[in-house]
Amino acid sequence: MSAVLADLVVGRRRRVRRRGAVVAVLAALVVTIFAVSLMVGHTYYPLIDVWHVIVGDVVPGASFTVGELRLPRASLAVLAGFAFGIGGVTFQTMLRNPLASPDIIGISQGASAAGVFAIVVLGYSGPTVSVVAVVAALVTALLIYLLAWKDGVVGTRLVLVGIGIAAMLHSVISWVLLRASQWDLQVAMRWLTGSLNHASWDVVIPLLVAVLAATPVLLSQGRPLALLELGDDTAAALGVPVERTRLVSIVAAVLLIACATAAAGPIAFVAFLAGPIAARLVGPGASLLVPAGLVGALIVLLADQVGQWALGTRYPVGVVTGALGAPYLVYLLARTNKSGGSL
Repeated sequence: MSAVLADLVVGRRRRVRRRGAVVAVLAALVVTIFAVSLMVGHTYYPLIDVWHVIVGDVVPGASFTVGELRLPRASLAVLAGFAFGIGGVTFQTMLRNPLASPDIIGISQGASAAGVFAIVVLGYSGPTVSVVAVVAALVTALLIYLLAWKDGVVGTRLVLVGIGIAAMLHSVISWVLLRASQWDLQVAMRWLTGSLNHASWDVVIPLLVAVLAATPVLLSQGRPLALLELGDDTAAALGVPVERTRLVSIVAAVLLIACATAAAGPIAFVAFLAGPIAARLVGPGASLLVPAGLVGALIVLLADQVGQWALGTRYPVGVVTGALGAPYLVYLLARTNKSGGSL
């Protein structure tokens, strides 16, 4: 018995060390790409000039280019990617299904449909569109949860209900776009694609507040969420308040996804990809919340740099992440079908 306990302790320590190393490497990569995005552009600024701008010194040229253009854009990329990543892995962990990410089950579509409706039909702009998108995402999540409820919420049922809701909302988006004027259509399509081009501190600060408010809530649910992966009955037997944990986690995750969507648009597949990538890096038995958030931030930062400078013309960040995520979705479906497993 003592040998078994010793093996368990050694295994746990190994998992903790691996997770710590992965988090440290991911954080270092995020900081490095963040710094590069501030330095590189049509005009190159050395790191020392970037640092002086960040601490508030006046540097001719760099104070505007870095302080007013590049820094808000890079900050929005990090915050939106982190929010999508940690929100997406929360759903995937809680529902034990890799397809249960907010951009697959309709939550991002709820925010998108409301945002487009606000732009095209109501003539709203700026922060008002963001507020409408956040409220709509919360209402959509509540609707999906209620429709999927039957003596509790089963992951597969919620995914199927969410996919149906997403299809309906796509129809709403298409209908609204058909009646849009040329100018409104351009604004709406730019927002729908997922873009950082409109980044400013007025957009970044509300998202920062949401991340600082919701992330500790999700981290406090880390252990109950991990136990939910064992199944509701097992988790309840181990003392987890299943429905309360699920409700708190859903509210916090939806708030993150909604605020990120309102700030940067529904950047495709970041919430879908971050969790599986983090799981492969961290390995089994460790919390994926922080690693997935860092992976999401890294994906958006890299995709934005690729979209701006690597393809000969500039593409919104959502185009690049969509090109990455769609093949993985096909691969996941093909692998599931080949193995004969369920979604």
